Amino acid sequence: MLNQQIRLLRQARKMSQVELAKELNVTKQSVSNWENDNIQPSVEMLEKIANVFSVSIDYLLGNNPRECIDVSDLPAEVIAHIRLLIEDLRKTKKD
Repeated sequence: MLNQQIRLLRQARKMSQVELAKELNVTKQSVSNWENDNIQPSVEMLEKIANVFSVSIDYLLGNNPRECIDVSDLPAEVIAHIRLLIEDLRKTKKD
């Protein structure tokens, strides 16, 4: 599950394994090994991965299927706009 989450999050952000590796200060091989479920990242690395993708460690591990987006540093008007966009996307998905 962790390997799939890392791959999906990386691909959703259109990042290559090399780009993610640079962001985390690890080798491309490390990212490849995580995504292929050959090795597991350390607890410290899990925290870094979660921070890069702005998700919780629980989300990475599949314990919380809801993805959260940190909007704490955004003004209230922007947060309201994001909420409206999400509602519109949900409506479009149902149609």
